[in-house]
Amino acid sequence: MNKEAVKKLSILAIDDEPMMLRLIKQILEKDNFEVYLASDGISGLAILEEKKPDLVLLDIMMPGMSGLEVLDKIRKTSDVPVIMVSASPERISLEPATDSGVDDYITKPFYPAVLLARVHAKLRRIEMEKAHK
Repeated sequence: MNKEAVKKLSILAIDDEPMMLRLIKQILEKDNFEVYLASDGISGLAILEEKKPDLVLLDIMMPGMSGLEVLDKIRKTSDVPVIMVSASPERISLEPATDSGVDDYITKPFYPAVLLARVHAKLRRIEMEKAHK
């Protein structure tokens, strides 16, 4: 199959740290993903609705609407896979995120290879689930 004919998978990253967004964009674009960026929950939700990405990377601690609030709003309208990306200690923030329907969790700082491995693993599982339906 012609690689150019295959639709690029898209990922939405929502994080209030501009440097983190640039890093995530650089890592994912190098791996041939289409990347959408949002610096807050409200714009992230708008991009989610408009672009319908294949996966969301979501920071937990953001000013205004927290990542958990964003996740709650996402789950009311979408089953898109969500991976939380946060500097918060796991034991504090993982439980509420899991209860809200997060699919995976990565702590900051992270290795680019770890981010890509988690993203690819989740997308592979989604494709396998679709194939078995």
